[in-house]
This record gives sequence, C-alpha cells and structure tokens, in this order.
Amino acid sequence: MTARAPLMSLVWTDHVTGRQGFLVVDRLVRGVASGGLRMRPGCTLEEVTGLARGMTMKEALHYDPEARYVPLGGAKGGIDCDPQAPEAYELLVRYLRAMRPYIESFWTTGEDLGLTQDLIDRAAAEAGLASSIQAVYPLLDDEATARKRLADAFAVEVDGIGLDELAGGCGVAESVLAALDRAAVPYPGTRVAVQGLGTMGGATARFLTRAGLTVVAVADIKGTIANPAGLDVEALLDARDAYGTVDRRVLRPGDRELPGAAWLSADAEVLVPAAVSYAIDTADQHRIRARWIVEAANMPVLPEAEELLAARGVTVLPDVVVNSGTNAWWWWTLFGDIGADAEEAFAHIRRSMRALVDLMLDRADADGTTPRAAAHALVTDRLPAITARFGWYR
Repeated sequence: MTARAPLMSLVWTDHVTGRQGFLVVDRLVRGVASGGLRMRPGCTLEEVTGLARGMTMKEALHYDPEARYVPLGGAKGGIDCDPQAPEAYELLVRYLRAMRPYIESFWTTGEDLGLTQDLIDRAAAEAGLASSIQAVYPLLDDEATARKRLADAFAVEVDGIGLDELAGGCGVAESVLAALDRAAVPYPGTRVAVQGLGTMGGATARFLTRAGLTVVAVADIKGTIANPAGLDVEALLDARDAYGTVDRRVLRPGDRELPGAAWLSADAEVLVPAAVSYAIDTADQHRIRARWIVEAANMPVLPEAEELLAARGVTVLPDVVVNSGTNAWWWWTLFGDIGADAEEAFAHIRRSMRALVDLMLDRADADGTTPRAAAHALVTDRLPAITARFGWYR
C-alpha cells in the first residue's frame, strides 16, 4: 500500500486556549471513515496522518466477503493537550463541537490514547451529537436493533471489567500466542514486559498471564515495576487509576521500582509497547533483548529502529494487525456478526486475529520480508475486491 496524501487534513485552533486539534480522513468507503480520537501533549498533524493511514489498513485487513461487517475508510482525530490538565474536558467538548459536521456526516470515532469512551460519549452529548459513531447508522440494516446490540455489549462485564475494555487486549494477546505457537515456544516460562497498563496494556497482561506467560515488567508514567519471578498482574490492575498509573503501595517485597525506560531492556522474550507512539527509536533499540515486539500501541516503533531490530533478528508484529481487534469488535457487534456476549466475542476475536497473524507471517516468510511489509501487501491484495464491491473515494 503506497503512501499518498489523505483525502482531508484539518487543523483546528481552540479560541480559548490556543491549543490545536487535528482531523485526518485518509479514505472514505461507502462515504464513511472510522478512527479514534486521542489526546496527548505534543500530538501533531503528522502523527494523526500516520494513524489515519493505519486505520485504512486495519479496516481492509478485516475484510471478509461473507461477513455482515464490511470495511469503512480510515480516519483519526487528535488534540494536543495533557488529558489530565484542568482545561482538558472543556477543550474536548469544543473540539467535538467544531467537528460536529464531520462526525454527523462521515467520521465515526471513539476512545484512543488519553480518552475513554465514557468521556467521549459525555463530551459528545454536550457538543450536541447523538453519538460519536452516528455517521455509520445509515449503513445498518436495522439501526435500532444494531444500536441496542452494541449498547448491550458495552454493558457486559467480565470480572468487573467492561467487555469493551477487554476486546483489544484479547486480540493483542492472541497475536502473541500465535507467534509463540509458530515458533514452538511453550507459554510457561515465556516472559513479557508491557509498557502501559491502561485499557490495552492491562487487558493484554491479563490475557497473557491467564494463558500461562509470566509478566516480569510493566511501565507506567511513574516508572517501571519489575520482578524476574513474575508480577502479580491482577493486584496491579486493581491498583490502577483511570490513566493506568499503579499505586505503588500494592507492590510486594520482590517487586522493584526502576526508571521508566527499564522495560525496554527487561530480560523477556516478548515486549508489548501499549502506551504512546514513537516509544522505540534508534537510540533505544540496541537495549532490547526480546525476540518479539508486539505493537499494542499505534506506531510505537519508528521505521528506522524497526530496520535495525530486524537486522538483529527481532520480529516486530505491527500495530495495524495486532491492535485491530478493538475496532473490529465494535463493527462485528454493531453489524451483527456477533452478539452482546463475552465468550462469543472472545472466541470471534481469537479466531479472526490468529487467522490474520498467521496469514501475515506466512506472507512474510514467502516474500522474505518483515511482517509489516507483509501486512501492507495483504492490504494491497484486498483493495481490488473492496473497490469493486463498495467503491473507494480516493
């Protein structure tokens, strides 16, 4: 899939704070594009452009001609602000109010880095929107039934955690397990380090631990918590705040507090960057001893660093595949491929993600290339069928 200019690129300046927000629509399919909204200090138009292109790929990779869910285009929104800043919520409301014509017409959005779905829903209502995904409603066969099904799914909890918060991590964990299975590496004894214990990182750590892997390090905004014998993941998850920061009072005697970047050099087979973009650059990559990097976050490994890692035999499983389960789960549920049931959702996510990871790694082996290049090739393969059936704008 060759890089090209997006269909639409927009920079918004808040008249109250002077802070900037961005919206990039990479492509429209059937007149609609899908992609979350993030809020973080330092967010840029370039970052949001890359994320929007990634969303186009995620949508295309999950195309199944037999499914009710069919791809949308890719888009992304971003706001340059610390989500914990006092002015953050009102800034979010003003951004959504400014973006209202686009959200009503063609951009469906949801939670991403720094923002929860509950917060977006509350701010969207205050901005006068019916829903952050209302642009997709005209594509539904039975809007009322579909909306109820999705609302019911969001009300499902598993061990006190919402199904919507677990879906993405289930997909990331299955990607890890698929890679281990292909390499005939047993789950017990396989060590994992996770950067970020928010929605995606926390759920990934939980699923991997329950599969028999050992999480030996987790990093949050305060630093890295490590224990070579394994961390008590459930205790750490219970001690998180809304931003994924762990209350250190729950640490056990064997748990160590290390600097923030220590997770990179953890003695682990698998690294899961699940927090910010651009987390691993050329200056960091030489510290990594892991065999696999599994991108739960969007764009956490810089391309130049990935080239150096590949030369050292480190496999990067790309975000466009690994973390695509969250987006797909929304649409599988809304369009009716699955119901509002946790076990059905997890089974569908596992089956779909494993098939996609295997297909990507098979293609990488056949082409003698990286998994990311293989994912791009798979998107290119799918485009003619999607275009013929639905039409692509741009």
